[in-house]
Amino acid sequence: MDQLALLFVLLLGAVISVPVGDRFGLPAPVLMTLLGLVLALLPVVPNVDIPPDLILPALLPPLLYAAVRRTSWRQFTSNKRPIFLLAVALVFVTMAAVAAVASTIVPGLPLAAAFALGALIAPPDPVAATAVAGRLGLPRRLVSILEGEGLFNDVTAIVMYHVAIAAAVSGTFSVGQAALDLLLSAVVAIAVGLALGWAANKLMDILGDPTLQIGLTLLVPYAAYVLAEEAHGSGVLAVLTTALFLAEYAADPDDVLTRLAGHTFWDIVDTLVTGVAFGLIGLELHIAVQTASGRWGEMLGWAGAIVVVVVLVRLAWLLPATWLTKRLHAKRDHDEDIPTSWRETVVMWWSGMRGVASVALALAIPLKMDDGSPFPDRDEIVFIAFGVIMATLVLQGLTLPWLVQRLGVRADTEREKDFEKDLAVRAAKAAKARLKEIEASEELSEELAEQLFRRALDIGLRISPDMAEDERQEAHEKRMVRIKRVRRIQGEMLSAARHEVMAARSEPDADPEIVDRVLRHLDVRSLR
Repeated sequence: MDQLALLFVLLLGAVISVPVGDRFGLPAPVLMTLLGLVLALLPVVPNVDIPPDLILPALLPPLLYAAVRRTSWRQFTSNKRPIFLLAVALVFVTMAAVAAVASTIVPGLPLAAAFALGALIAPPDPVAATAVAGRLGLPRRLVSILEGEGLFNDVTAIVMYHVAIAAAVSGTFSVGQAALDLLLSAVVAIAVGLALGWAANKLMDILGDPTLQIGLTLLVPYAAYVLAEEAHGSGVLAVLTTALFLAEYAADPDDVLTRLAGHTFWDIVDTLVTGVAFGLIGLELHIAVQTASGRWGEMLGWAGAIVVVVVLVRLAWLLPATWLTKRLHAKRDHDEDIPTSWRETVVMWWSGMRGVASVALALAIPLKMDDGSPFPDRDEIVFIAFGVIMATLVLQGLTLPWLVQRLGVRADTEREKDFEKDLAVRAAKAAKARLKEIEASEELSEELAEQLFRRALDIGLRISPDMAEDERQEAHEKRMVRIKRVRRIQGEMLSAARHEVMAARSEPDADPEIVDRVLRHLDVRSLR
């Protein structure tokens, strides 16, 4: 089996793992990691030959962009306090705790190298958190905080990782310089992200065609990451800034085709890239196996100790941080999503899985110092990092669904229904207001105006039937039965039309381009 065949196996696994995971209640990313582990143990499967410095630029930008599409700037700002406590403060605390323990238990491990280990395993993976937690029916406030933590903690961790590596390689370290590097990295990334977001928004208007616009969205996250990194900024933060800018300013409510096609396209990209990324984690196991080289007992003990530190530090930090956030929330009456019970806090604690970023950073540790000597205890650091990644991702990922079910943590469906109903009422009111404006400028017959008024009401009722009064709701339900029957018949008619057009594609004198154009017209008509 060569590298290309291995990539195909991972892509196929990414597709199959989703229904398998849904069938057995297991997270698809964890299944892909297990698939990678199995493949790594097969002698016919080659070792993955990907330069470590290409793993993050190749996999992280589209995954971050896809994750941001599911959220909004408003959601981040409303959760800024818990996100800061998790994505910035907890990263520093975890890094320091890991460095302290690692430098104590691993003989001869320099403090700078220990801090590099702490930095690379400090951030929970944004993809793992959203992919695993997002499918468990958790309260939206928990998913929002986990998404925010996962998206922003890489910014802090990657910068501190580079600072620690530079200190280990050169033998010099300055707290002031580290703080300045973190600040400059953020400023450069935000500037690059905003500039690229503005430019991409203008270019989308010029392109016009949905296919080209969606193609541009695939290039934009890579451009943001690379440009920011070249300017010594945070590529992660640049991608997040660009994605949030486009989500706020590039969304045209009337561009239905681009929105529908874009959602489908990015769902496909997210599924495939996520599968490859987590399959790669399992495949890279051979690196950890090679580094052990007969020292399994000793190195497994070190890795186990660091796993305990990482897990316990997260719990020890979450308990007071949640309490503090609740106190500030109550005093300021702030519209902020926070865990409301100890059960939700426990779920947040157990959702701290490591993933793609930690693998890439571990493999990117340089082989030599500035003076040409080997990087101190590189093999030990890589083995411990993989131990933490595997333990948190597989153990926590497989047991999180059971824990959520055991604790009874579920989304507040009533609150979601109320919000959906509120949006339905607003949509219907907006439609009726626009109808009144049209009536004032155009002459409409009484029959037509009444018909359009009912359709304006139906816009809201189709979103949330609960918005109607009892009598009106009963009439709406009867009308919907008739509408469904009409749609079923229309669907069968359109199906017959599509089959006839498709058959024409095989005729010798048929132009395939014209056939596809007519077929697209029928497809769009079927979506209405």
